[in-house]
Amino acid sequence: MRMIQNDRIQLRAWCLDDAAVLFRHASDPEVGPRAGWPPHRSVEESREIIRTLFSNDHTWAIVKSGQADGERQAVWPDGSHVVGCIGYYLPGESNIDIGPNDAEVGYWVARPYWNRGIATDALRLVVDHCFRQKGFQTLWADYFPDNPASGRVMQKCGFRDTGLVNRCSRLQLGGDKPVRIMRLDRNDG
Repeated sequence: MRMIQNDRIQLRAWCLDDAAVLFRHASDPEVGPRAGWPPHRSVEESREIIRTLFSNDHTWAIVKSGQADGERQAVWPDGSHVVGCIGYYLPGESNIDIGPNDAEVGYWVARPYWNRGIATDALRLVVDHCFRQKGFQTLWADYFPDNPASGRVMQKCGFRDTGLVNRCSRLQLGGDKPVRIMRLDRNDG
């Protein structure tokens, strides 16, 4: 898996050693439900999610370079640490009925890092990767209306509201709640 980065963050493959920090962030009851999954209950559950859901070539750990504002957590020798997750879903994996040359993007960032531009930076990196490296024609995304910050991240990255609303039956949590569907075409930017 290729690492992707800019001057503030890098996107890298998840590894099992990330389980403790994933649990720390994913056990927060304010994080998972905003993205459609329940809070993690144990480090072992987080390790299993890394093993079964995050170990692929289209899901990355969002790693912030440097020490985090006094936070003590799993820090790599270079001073970086995991602050979230981002990736894309292919047709058949997506919560949206997408075409064969499309992907759906999704992300979450730990609460201490909300409103710092990290999700926007990460999404811009993935959008660039999806269009330039993977050749997708259209990227899709969705968000719960009660999480408008996620929609603003998408808008900052060029996604536009389709006016469509969907229910995401593949979500572990919130599949009965409507989501707003956003779209970004390759030629939009």
